[in-house]
Amino acid sequence: MKVGFIGLGRMGAGMAGNLVQAGHEVTVYNRTPSRVQALVERGARDAARVRDACQGDAVITMLADDSAVEGVVYGDEAVIGRLGKGAIHISMSTISVALSERLAAAHRDVGQRFVAAPVFGRPDAAAAAKLFIVAAGTPDALDACSPLFEAMGQKTLTVGNDPPAANLVKLSGNFLSASVIEALGEAMALVGKAGVDRHQYVDLLTSTIFPAPAYKIYGQLIADQQFEPAAFAAPLGHKDIRLTLAAAEALRVPMPFASVLHDRFLSLLAHGGERMDWSALGSLAAKDSGQADR
Repeated sequence: MKVGFIGLGRMGAGMAGNLVQAGHEVTVYNRTPSRVQALVERGARDAARVRDACQGDAVITMLADDSAVEGVVYGDEAVIGRLGKGAIHISMSTISVALSERLAAAHRDVGQRFVAAPVFGRPDAAAAAKLFIVAAGTPDALDACSPLFEAMGQKTLTVGNDPPAANLVKLSGNFLSASVIEALGEAMALVGKAGVDRHQYVDLLTSTIFPAPAYKIYGQLIADQQFEPAAFAAPLGHKDIRLTLAAAEALRVPMPFASVLHDRFLSLLAHGGERMDWSALGSLAAKDSGQADR
């Protein structure tokens, strides 16, 4: 397929590279041009402007937040203004449900198609084409996107025709992941203050009652106190919890623990956690209990 890719951060670079590797004709755009060169050397085309990435069958956006997505989508020289009739905007960013609703309507009004397809997985999974893709859109659009999803992920899970549903599922998943991090941090602070080795504790948990990847990955990071460089930065985790709460308010669904997580992220950021991985959330309980050096 002829596809544009906008956003070459730690996730997007690996995803775009896998599209090139799969033989798709990929045109890449990034606000910081230096990130483009490695992909151009592998066979991608360099887009000097957003509009130059919007000349094919589809354009993928993989950006940090609502503001970044809005900045490349709206306007005569942006995605909506330059994407062809019937072409597809595939939004793979973790964005708000409200923005997804607006994007779906805006594309529909000009005869374009819109698919929401956020992903579960960290940068290593993106580079290895092992992402889990949660997709929603019309059946014809999803069928057209399937070769792209196959190149980037190990499994695509469809959650219906309404694109915002995919964004809501993604936010709910990140809420659960943050909940795991906070709960692990509290449990490890408890046993750690009693003298139990944290690494041994994580090995025990993940080899018995909690063998899930989230417990293994985040438990190890918390035990190692290895929070930099960030694979998923703490401000992005905070953003996702805010978006989860906004969606919950719109649907009138109380989420008390999401409010706790919101405040825990604020505490982490207030104490200099901007550059840390979001798993640093799991270090707060130990510090609160006087284990600042552990």
